[in-house]
Amino acid sequence: MVQVSAGLEGVIAAATVLSDVDGQAGRLTIRGWAVEDLAGRARFEDAVHLLLDGFFDDLPTDLTPALGEARARAFAEVAALDDALAARDPYDAMRALLARLPDGDSLQDALALIAAPAVFTAAALRRRQDLEAVTPDPALPHAADVLRMIRGAPATDGEARALDAYLVTVCDHGLNASTFAARVAASTRAGLGSAVLAGLSTLKGPLHGGAPGPVIDMLDAIGSADNAVPSLEAALDAGERLMGFGHRIYRVRDPRADALKAALSRLSKSAGALPGRLALAEAVERAALDILRRRKPDRPLETNVEFYTALLLEALGLPPQAFTCVFAAGRTAGWIAHAREQQASGKLIRPQSVYVGPRPRAAA
Repeated sequence: MVQVSAGLEGVIAAATVLSDVDGQAGRLTIRGWAVEDLAGRARFEDAVHLLLDGFFDDLPTDLTPALGEARARAFAEVAALDDALAARDPYDAMRALLARLPDGDSLQDALALIAAPAVFTAAALRRRQDLEAVTPDPALPHAADVLRMIRGAPATDGEARALDAYLVTVCDHGLNASTFAARVAASTRAGLGSAVLAGLSTLKGPLHGGAPGPVIDMLDAIGSADNAVPSLEAALDAGERLMGFGHRIYRVRDPRADALKAALSRLSKSAGALPGRLALAEAVERAALDILRRRKPDRPLETNVEFYTALLLEALGLPPQAFTCVFAAGRTAGWIAHAREQQASGKLIRPQSVYVGPRPRAAA
């Protein structure tokens, strides 16, 4: 009997220098850096450089100017954001605009693809408010310019650092579904644009990148710390999932949750805001973990990246319908690094299946 690994559980499909996910110990290492250390000190440009190093011979030491120029190049495609496209979900609009970029393999192509999701998301969000898209400022660091394009006003240093921490935290995470899809596309010798579009399409599913929005819905429904326990108990009694808890890989707490909670705490201190919302979230987290350990003692259900993602992006003024777009804005750097790594291997990804249908019928 042939053994089938449903969902490719336990199958090793690639050797990579990019990231290591240790689900048992709750560690994420990105090119030699623990994610909590990297997110606490690096800008997004630094993380992009870390991921792309060795995959492009012309990679400059400082990517800030090059990424700024890439935002400006991507902005040229915003003209295609017509009424019909603007009426779609922001993720669909962003993906459609990204498909207009060149499907090449150069560093210029790669940086345009990395810059584009944030540029297109900002334009789509503003169009939904009947506002003009804001032209990128190539002289600004990436996170600061992204927030400026979304809001139409400059971000504070604390806000830019918070978005940097988020983008760095989610830039790569092993061979997840979207990264695997990107590597499959790259293995056919398709261009980097095709690999990114494959990743984007996979990321849209609620089992991969779509959970942060429902965390906000859950917190809004709970409303107060006193209501946390009864609300969560009622949700479980109704067969609902508690959003922001449990992960396919991590058997302990997701290290990215701590990295984002630290970033949220820094933002709260610098902005002098968020104490009520953060206190509610912490009360819900404590209650949820206690209930899950009591009611599901055989299942390791701990806080995952989505829980504090929702709080951090909300604190930066981003609407829930844009959360997955911003996730893609960080993860695209990882997709491109994995695509280049897969291209260098020269190996087509082509697994086999086991036929379980009816046997051939005899001819009459």
